[in-house]
Amino acid sequence: MKHIVIIGLALSLTALSASTLAGEVIAETTDRTAGGALGATTGVMIGAIGGPLGALVGGGVGLLLGKGVQQAAGLEERAYTVRTDAGETQVVRSPNAEFAIGQQVERRGNRLQAATSLNQ
Repeated sequence: MKHIVIIGLALSLTALSASTLAGEVIAETTDRTAGGALGATTGVMIGAIGGPLGALVGGGVGLLLGKGVQQAAGLEERAYTVRTDAGETQVVRSPNAEFAIGQQVERRGNRLQAATSLNQ
């Protein structure tokens, strides 16, 4: 029973520490992850006809082609480079929300939100 409580406490602390990370937006970039993922998946399936090596080659070629098609179609999504309070930089996708350079943000999970003020 003691081990279960310790494990539960450790998991809770880990989830809380990673749930909200404050930072500042330092740059806006583009993201082509969706196109790359679709291309890689399709490439692996088609390349699997040639065996394991074909699947690897197909996946790599599909990844590059998928990103290129998404860029050519103008369907790139928005992403932001964020500097955390610890000084690290991270690129975070944000297809729905827009932020200004220099804006304070909080990362919750894999999405950004505008930082909330303590005075509210």
